Amino acid sequence: MSTFVYMVRHGESPKEGNERTRGLTEKGYLDAQRVTDILKNEEIDVVVSSPYIRSILTVESLAQQIGEEVLVFEDLKERIFSSEGNRLSDKELGPLLEKSFSESDFSLEGGESNADCQKRAIKVLNELLETFRDNKILIGTHGAVMTLMMGYFDTSYDLNFLHSTSKPDIYRMEFNEKELVKVQRIWG
Repeated sequence: MSTFVYMVRHGESPKEGNERTRGLTEKGYLDAQRVTDILKNEEIDVVVSSPYIRSILTVESLAQQIGEEVLVFEDLKERIFSSEGNRLSDKELGPLLEKSFSESDFSLEGGESNADCQKRAIKVLNELLETFRDNKILIGTHGAVMTLMMGYFDTSYDLNFLHSTSKPDIYRMEFNEKELVKVQRIWG
């Protein structure tokens, strides 16, 4: 048997506000319903999410449909880019991502490096792979942390991959034990 992990990058969210509490835009809500429509026949067993509201909102309709609660894991939160807790502008984020993906231990003051973010998120992912072996696990996630988790198993999931993703986006990862066997994009 295989374990399937569905990485669901959150829908569009407002550009202003706190990282943790920003919700979804109107388009984000509509896309969250499309996520549910796409995944409703996948026989998902468990829905987990980052603690950030936009991730939970993107996956909670599917959790309700299968009669489950969204299990929230603090360590699945997005990479902490700065100490402020607010969204960085695209102008600030671009160069930061470039440097972070070329130097995995680089971080801004009060922020977190790619290496640190990957370490905490992979710990949770490995626990999920053990706890829910041979099941289908949906993870409500974010662009950078999703890329870092996928990149842990296959280094081709890098900055170029991150730039190619959309909000939302869905990737189905197939695992044999903890070995990544196959990845398929199923959004769009």
